[in-house]
Amino acid sequence: MTLTFPPAPPVLAPTTTGDQFPVRRLFCIGQNYAAHAREMGGNPDRKPPFFFTAWAETVVPDGSVIAYPPMTADYHHEVELVVAIGAPGRDVAPADALALVHGYAIGLDMTRRDLQAAAKQAGRPWDAAKNVEASKPLGPIHPAAGFDPASGSITLSINGQPRQAGDLADQIWSVPEIIAHVSKFYRLEPGDLIYTGTPAGVGPVVPGDTIVAAIDGLGTLTVTVGPAAH
Repeated sequence: MTLTFPPAPPVLAPTTTGDQFPVRRLFCIGQNYAAHAREMGGNPDRKPPFFFTAWAETVVPDGSVIAYPPMTADYHHEVELVVAIGAPGRDVAPADALALVHGYAIGLDMTRRDLQAAAKQAGRPWDAAKNVEASKPLGPIHPAAGFDPASGSITLSINGQPRQAGDLADQIWSVPEIIAHVSKFYRLEPGDLIYTGTPAGVGPVVPGDTIVAAIDGLGTLTVTVGPAAH
């Protein structure tokens, strides 16, 4: 067999245990904190969670410089708890969901907010707003054992100035409930990442900004916004 061109290398995410986690797919939960749902014009009741997907290639590691993307003048930060899936499962019950988890990490869901607002207005998909090169920075993945995804401080600062502050306990849908919900639509597989939503306080970044995201028990994730992409 011959290939038309060489396949792209796998996207590998570092872990705190020294191995590399092959990233397969991303599932990103929307408006999972009541205050953020309100600031986005949503209603934070317990309707079924919704999510969108993103390419593995959007993931970049801690310490990266992420280019300010084209076709936006309003690029926003969103800090999130990320669940790394390590075992397969379809239509799992919430009580069994944590058995699929390999580990947890800090993530950013960078968003072309102006394009997202236009898509919402037109009733169109969010792909151009959310599925953007280098838009899903990811910190090192920590083993699931010993970390409680149900509570803990989650924060973000820009150039040392606080922007987002919340607690994992503020999530409308818990991690087990999120995993169970996504598994109704897709067979979850090792390598999948679930970005679980962001607290209130999202806002714009500009080239030169340094973003520091933190979650209790998971350390920090630092990225710098670089010049506009070409």
